[in-house]
Amino acid sequence: MQMQRAASGFGLALLLVLSTVAAPASAQDVVEDPKQPSVDNPHMHIWGDSGLNNCWTHFDMNDSSGSASEGYGEETFGQGQQVEVEFSCQMQENLKQDLYLDANGTITLEFVVAVYSADGCDDSQECTPLTFTLMKGPTEIAKQEFPNINKDGGDEVIQWNLNTNETMARWNKSIEEPEIHVQFSWPGYNGIECIVFNCDGEFRFYYSNNENNDTVEVNFPVVNQTIPGEGGDGDGDGIGGAVSDALPGFGLVAGIGALALAAVGASRFSREE
Repeated sequence: MQMQRAASGFGLALLLVLSTVAAPASAQDVVEDPKQPSVDNPHMHIWGDSGLNNCWTHFDMNDSSGSASEGYGEETFGQGQQVEVEFSCQMQENLKQDLYLDANGTITLEFVVAVYSADGCDDSQECTPLTFTLMKGPTEIAKQEFPNINKDGGDEVIQWNLNTNETMARWNKSIEEPEIHVQFSWPGYNGIECIVFNCDGEFRFYYSNNENNDTVEVNFPVVNQTIPGEGGDGDGDGIGGAVSDALPGFGLVAGIGALALAAVGASRFSREE
């Protein structure tokens, strides 16, 4: 009889020991992906090819793989032709975790463009000023026009400060990745001096690896989000709660172990009677 109780006690001890050994493996922190957003990595960088045919984003400033070596994408248009572009810059990979932002923070979007076109536009012409749209997956979050940019071919630095709200507080992984949509349509230039000089229209969009080291990125006010039921003043008080928080899955095993211990004790008590 004592041998049977010893075997039961040994089995229980083994179960508890295995739970403490196995739990840390499941509790290890996920290795941080530099292409993903985090509190310490909130800057979304912009990359693309030389022809504005493909534009993408991620959060690793040191990974410009595949991006144009010139540091920009560009389209040109014949003299007097409409200077018109429309493209989107999507995340290269889906969000692996939900993205949480400070609902009272600010998203800062910084771009650099160079446009050569006619300066004016009347009612008889097609005109869409430079427009940036921030998308949350398929949903339009905000749109901002910049009608007063220079159109003389010089670089134009643009900053858009967007106040966040509850709608922007959570971005669900895999379906609500941030996306930047760019639009511009303006008449081309066709002055008398074009007889001598090249007056081809141009639209240039700089990437984060531009040679001038101008800032081209989107800075999100990323915050940590506490998962309900973890920490705090919930039911995890005391040693058991502390251990179960530190070692996920341990609480269940400890509960099973307690039941087994109670069963062994009850059996022993009944036999001693």
